[in-house]
Amino acid sequence: MTGFTLAHFSDPHLGPLPASGWREFVNKRASGFFSWTTNRVNIHKPAILKLLVEDLKKQAPDHTAITGDLVNISLPAEFEAAARWLSSVGTPQQVTVIPGNHDAYVEMPWMQSLGRWSAYMSGNRGTDGSETLPSTHGDFPFVRRLGKIALVGTSTAVPMPPFIAAGRLGDGQLSRLRQQLRQLAAEGVFRVVLIHHPPFGGGAYKRKSLLDAEAFQDVLMEAGAELVLHGHTHVSGLGQIRTPQGPIPVIGVPSASAVATGHKDPSRYHLYRIVRDADAWQLNIEIRGLNATQDAFVQQGSMVLTIPLIVSDCFRTAEAAA
Repeated sequence: MTGFTLAHFSDPHLGPLPASGWREFVNKRASGFFSWTTNRVNIHKPAILKLLVEDLKKQAPDHTAITGDLVNISLPAEFEAAARWLSSVGTPQQVTVIPGNHDAYVEMPWMQSLGRWSAYMSGNRGTDGSETLPSTHGDFPFVRRLGKIALVGTSTAVPMPPFIAAGRLGDGQLSRLRQQLRQLAAEGVFRVVLIHHPPFGGGAYKRKSLLDAEAFQDVLMEAGAELVLHGHTHVSGLGQIRTPQGPIPVIGVPSASAVATGHKDPSRYHLYRIVRDADAWQLNIEIRGLNATQDAFVQQGSMVLTIPLIVSDCFRTAEAAA
């Protein structure tokens, strides 16, 4: 394998908010609208996101993953605008998207919301190899095979009460995720799990956390994965999930449209060059971020990780027993 380059960014929070009637705000959107107009509009800048996409295209990755929060308060017109913006980033064959909590801010009919981006979430939803489009919020996770790379797209996007930005996978999704990761392990591919919320719940920020993070970690401890990518926090993050096969890197990025402000990081994205070695995967990570004058993206750092090749016989046995 000569190497595969995966780009990752998150939380574009596309603005401005479209004009809407007052009836659309008789719910959680009212608090979100207030937050946007008094705070977020000064942080999330379309010009910054435009610079990121232009720089990303110059790097010419093989594929791009976006881990949610394309919209802000789930207005129907926001989903339409996001669909148009996605087409400017790339085709569904070049880009994979998963939803974030802002993409499920309130309960919405599928075809008026995430259904507008269905082609960017196409993939195998079972174990028979067939690829389908999602048609409900229950059609996760999905697997997109890109040669020896497998993107496993999850959804933690469920409507929550006002002022709560938490997420949840749910038992059904976790069960399907376990099965998919086992099968992919038996095929010897590099498994990248895409998730919006970081998989470390609880603490002082429980109202913004993944409520079933412990159950998610249990799945990965049993079935394995090579990399987990997330957004949501609007800061850069590097963590790990310890498993019997070795630690799984968990890496997050800031908002793709953000300027520097307070304790949040300015816009940044990562390039992952994945190379198969004899008995391991080599992961070369390039960090590209907004410069001090906020007029270009530049390389800000790099990392190299060696990830052991998982011996998959145990997963084949487990799959056969299931």
